[in-house]
Amino acid sequence: MADGGEVIAYAISEHIEYAGVHSGDATIQFPPQKLYVETVRRIKKIARAIAGALHISGPFNIQFLAKENAIKVIECNLRASRSFPFVSKVLKIDFIELATKVMLGLHPAPPQKSAFDLDYVGVKSSQFSFARLEEADPMLGVDMSSTGEVGCLGDDLNEAILKSLLSVGQRIPEKRILLSTGDPLQKADMLGTCKILVEKGYELFATGGTYKYLVENSVPATKVLWPSECENPIYKGRFKPAVEMIQNKEVDMVINIPKDFSELELSNGYKIRRAAIDFNVPLFTNARLATAFVRSFCNTSLEEIQIKSWDQY
Repeated sequence: MADGGEVIAYAISEHIEYAGVHSGDATIQFPPQKLYVETVRRIKKIARAIAGALHISGPFNIQFLAKENAIKVIECNLRASRSFPFVSKVLKIDFIELATKVMLGLHPAPPQKSAFDLDYVGVKSSQFSFARLEEADPMLGVDMSSTGEVGCLGDDLNEAILKSLLSVGQRIPEKRILLSTGDPLQKADMLGTCKILVEKGYELFATGGTYKYLVENSVPATKVLWPSECENPIYKGRFKPAVEMIQNKEVDMVINIPKDFSELELSNGYKIRRAAIDFNVPLFTNARLATAFVRSFCNTSLEEIQIKSWDQY
C-alpha cells in the first residue's frame, strides 16, 4: 500500500510450492516461514523503489522470485489482489480501508504493526474442481486452475496447513500411499518424507524408478505397474497395476510428481492422476506441498487441532 509513491503498509507472504505454480493455485503461508531476513530486506527495498518510480497511490501487488538472496520481479500489478483480504485477516490490519483512505486523499498514518510480532500462522489453500471437468489433467502450472480458496489460522505451520488442506477436501490417509516421485532431485527431496511415513506405520507402493530409489535407500516399498507396463509379460501377474489399485480404493493417497514432459511420462502420469480424481482419492502433484502435508499430519493429530474463532488469535 503506497501513498504518493511512499509505501505505508506491506505484507510479504510465501508460496509453499516453488515457482512455476500460478499464484492463484499456490498454497500461501503468512507470515513467511522460510525466507531469509536479507531476502525480506531486499524485497522491501525493491518495492519502495517501484512505488516511488511509478508514484503509486493505492494498493499494488508484486510477485517476486527468490533464490538464495537473488531477487527478481515477476510482475507488478497496480491493484488489490486476493492476497489483500487474506493478509488483512491474518495481520489484523484492514488493507482495503487503508487503500480507500489513500484514494480519497486522506493520507492515513502507517499502521504500527509487524508480521514478526504474530504468534500464529495463516495458510491459504486452493480449491479445485477437476472432478467436474472430464478428462482434465489435474496438474498445476503457470495457468490458473483453482475455483476457490480457504484461509485458515493455526498456532504453528503444521496446524494451519492441516486445517486449510482438510478444508479444501484433502483427507489424512489411513494406511496405504501410492508414490511416483519424479526426477532424481525430487526423489531426494521426498526421501525424508517417505521415511517419516514408514516410521508412522504407513505402507508405501511405488512405481518403478521410485521403488528402486526407496529400496536402495533402505525404505521398504512395494512395486506397482505404470499403465504402459501392465501388458508386459515380464511384469504381468507379478505386480499390481497402479491404476487398478486406485480404482479399487486400495490406497488412501496418491503422490504423483511428473518427471519430465515426454509423451510416455505424461501418458502414464495422466492416467494415474485422472484415476485418483475420478475415484475420489486424495492427490498431490507437487513435491513441496506433499511434503508439507505429510509432515503436518505426522506431527499434528486431528485431536490436537484447535477450534478457535478469528478473534482468539
